[in-house]
Amino acid sequence: MEKRDDPSLADKPLIIGGNSDRGVVSTACYIARTYGVHSAMPMVQARKLCPHAVILKPDMERYRIVSRAVRNLMDALTPLVEPLSLDEAFLDLTGTEALHGLSPAEQLAHLASDVEKTIGISLSVGLSHNKFLAKIASDLKKPRGFSIIGKAETPDFLARQKVSLIWGVGKAMCDRLHNDGITHIGQLQQMEEADLLRRYGSFGGKLWRLARGIDDRQIVTGTAPKSVSAETTFEHDIADYETLEIHLWKQCERLSKALKKKDLAAGTVTLKLKTARHRQITRSRALFTPSQLADRLFEMSQALLKPECRDQIPYRLLGITGTNFTPAQMGDTPDFLQPEKDRRAKAERTMDQINARFGTQMVKKGRSV
Repeated sequence: MEKRDDPSLADKPLIIGGNSDRGVVSTACYIARTYGVHSAMPMVQARKLCPHAVILKPDMERYRIVSRAVRNLMDALTPLVEPLSLDEAFLDLTGTEALHGLSPAEQLAHLASDVEKTIGISLSVGLSHNKFLAKIASDLKKPRGFSIIGKAETPDFLARQKVSLIWGVGKAMCDRLHNDGITHIGQLQQMEEADLLRRYGSFGGKLWRLARGIDDRQIVTGTAPKSVSAETTFEHDIADYETLEIHLWKQCERLSKALKKKDLAAGTVTLKLKTARHRQITRSRALFTPSQLADRLFEMSQALLKPECRDQIPYRLLGITGTNFTPAQMGDTPDFLQPEKDRRAKAERTMDQINARFGTQMVKKGRSV
């Protein structure tokens, strides 16, 4: 999308992420990937691998607008769409051939063409008979790829692939399988399920099924998120409470904005801290009343943060997560015992209304300025 909007980037390696020593790669174009750059890589390492890359900060609001436009085209094909992220989704096209007069492959070809013509970005498409194989197919040819894995060819296709292709087989499990002499999926196909269960516990059952291309998961649409988070990694480690409190407020504002967009109120908040030595600390507390208001999320988060600052431990990351959701209309009930809280809540809602009408930065709280 960045290359669509800036043609001068077309033939350049492009990395999206925070351009600081603490930054992390969000994504990278295919040119940058040829240098070994990949998502979740520390930006310091990415710059060493590809020193001439163009690095841009992510513009999440713009990405969401484009994602919504692509989603609208998907919804025109089928109501069974399961988004995985802003740029990835599963579609169930069962029964749509009679509706559209086109085979699933033809529908997806038209979708890819329409997205490129109307939105200006390319798609990689994978078509198969279940989620596991469709995901694999979509990764076979990029960019602008279109791959199909049919039922009949599934066993032979999988047999040739490395075990690392299986969902859930990370480095640790891959090393364990290799130590047992298992490097390719074809070897798993020859093993009994009981043997895999004995060796690898319940995960052995997953290995047995996926090695045979068995995946019974259905498309899940419209599910509420289990959690919503906001976090930041600091340029330099921070130990004093006052500075951390400023960053905490900003993350509570971000969390509040996300909850309001989803019409949710959080029943529990969790503070996340990461020390300079990468030790992670989490502290959780239930709210008296589920809330989506930044002020109330901040008040609870402050109570979680203060005890963790007594020893002046330097932190490199701070985040806040909301969980245990209820619909927004069931949260933020009046607190008659603390009228000052209600006044602040009313002020925040008024600010939201003004910003919604005149622009997102028209009014800010004092802490945000």
